[in-house]
Amino acid sequence: MSGTSLDGADAVLADLSKSPFTVRATAFVRFDKRLRETLLLLHEDKAGSLTLAAKTANRLAHLYAKSITAVLANANLPAKNISAIGCHGQTILHCPNLGFTLQLNNPSLLAELTGITVVSDFRSRDIAAGGEGAPLVPAFHDVMFRHPRVHRVILNIGGIANITDLNPVKATIGFDAGPGNMLMDSWIRKNKKMAFDKNGKWAASGTVIPALLSRLLADPYFKKKPPRSSGRDLFNAAWYEHALKPEYTACDVQATLLAVTAHAIAGAIHAYCRGTTEVYCCGGGAQNSALRNRLRELIPEARITVTDELNVGTQDVEALAFAWLAEQTLLRRPGNLPKATGARGKRILGGIYYK
Repeated sequence: MSGTSLDGADAVLADLSKSPFTVRATAFVRFDKRLRETLLLLHEDKAGSLTLAAKTANRLAHLYAKSITAVLANANLPAKNISAIGCHGQTILHCPNLGFTLQLNNPSLLAELTGITVVSDFRSRDIAAGGEGAPLVPAFHDVMFRHPRVHRVILNIGGIANITDLNPVKATIGFDAGPGNMLMDSWIRKNKKMAFDKNGKWAASGTVIPALLSRLLADPYFKKKPPRSSGRDLFNAAWYEHALKPEYTACDVQATLLAVTAHAIAGAIHAYCRGTTEVYCCGGGAQNSALRNRLRELIPEARITVTDELNVGTQDVEALAFAWLAEQTLLRRPGNLPKATGARGKRILGGIYYK
């Protein structure tokens, strides 16, 4: 899995032979600066080159293959023991309102490099069926984390923050709350040349700017009812930079961007997940202690913790989800959750590229 944070590829070796599913081994391969900058250019549609996009897809396939080689080495297993690779690819455009989504990948090349069957392109079929194509992980969360009596929320904080509501007396729903790490990452990259704000330390050194917070939270997206999804197409640097004033200090802006993420998440939980008593965080943002503390202030009625308590590491949940989605595809079972994506019904997702 490589997500909107553009930090790298997480690989897990998943054993899905019995419930609960287990992660046998993990690996992470970081994006280098040049690859990250190329992906940002392609996403912002500034590169203007189909050739560059195709070359980048090939480069990603090689990087994904490297992560798979690493995870197999960590588990001391040969490729022949693996049923399939579930590979999401790197989202460049996500425009369900226009009827398409684009994840850069070359699954044919990945199958050739690894000698393993690859399942990819999970979102397109859901969009073709009238859905948002996202979020897709709620169906997995429902299988993996649902409790018969406890009202849980699974909160994935990547570039975008998405929520799965596991209400024991209602059907599972899921949706994108809004920005996760994306805005904070872009601001610290611009001002401090750092990839991310570790533990939210820089944000914690600043003071929230109330006028800026109010203006950003006035975006119509936060009032939109689920199903809803978003990405870098909306929540990017231009989205907040137009609202900045010269007198704002950089650390105060960072504090405010963290507050935007926290308020968007808390507002969504209060509006659509009433009665939540447990919130389990995963994704890169789960490591941001300043963000978790702010969420505890805004959602005092719920216990805020991490998915490690449910025996899945914070960085492993999404990769494990796409392993499960790949298995669903191979078994010809639906992988989407229409209440989360808004599709007309359940659909078998993804394309299969045999070894």
